Amino acid sequence: MLFITVHLCNTMKKTIVEIFEDQKGYLQAKQLSGRNQYYQLKELVDGGEVVMIKRGLYKHTKIVVENDWAEVGKIVPAGILCLFSAWQFYGLTTHIPAEYHMAIPAKSRIKLPSFPPIKVYYWIADYYILGKSVKNGIAIYDLERSVCDAVKFRNKIGKDLTSEVLRNYLNRNDRNIDLLIKYSKELRVESILKGYLEVML
Repeated sequence: MLFITVHLCNTMKKTIVEIFEDQKGYLQAKQLSGRNQYYQLKELVDGGEVVMIKRGLYKHTKIVVENDWAEVGKIVPAGILCLFSAWQFYGLTTHIPAEYHMAIPAKSRIKLPSFPPIKVYYWIADYYILGKSVKNGIAIYDLERSVCDAVKFRNKIGKDLTSEVLRNYLNRNDRNIDLLIKYSKELRVESILKGYLEVML
């Protein structure tokens, strides 16, 4: 009984940010204690520093734990980091996704935990394996494949994010335009990609 009391007192003394840091950038509403912490959370949400992923689960946009990618890989062994997670990994966008984005083979069966939040995409074999690579022990699509995905899904992510990804890619010294074009042909976005390149290069 004494242990429980001490534990509760220590939890109440923690600031909202400390709780987020302990949870690697995430917080569950049930972890809050007292009206003051709820007000703090609301202020962070209103200020844009915290986003609500789903009811009762929040993410701090300024706390990034890159090592968590490897942990997510253990939860989804066949998963490959893609889209928003890949763009963040390569520094192609300043946007910090509220979820981990992973591609898995079509028709796969997987049970995801409620925490950390993971969004999966079921992709057919040819699309799933194209550009797969491993960086620091993490399965992720390579740089050029990730850029082509931004073009392919441009209507879903918006033209501003698509342009940001392409612009940051073109500013890199390690870019490989020939490989980019090769992937764009296989993903059937070659003409669209070339339209972007004509404007940006």
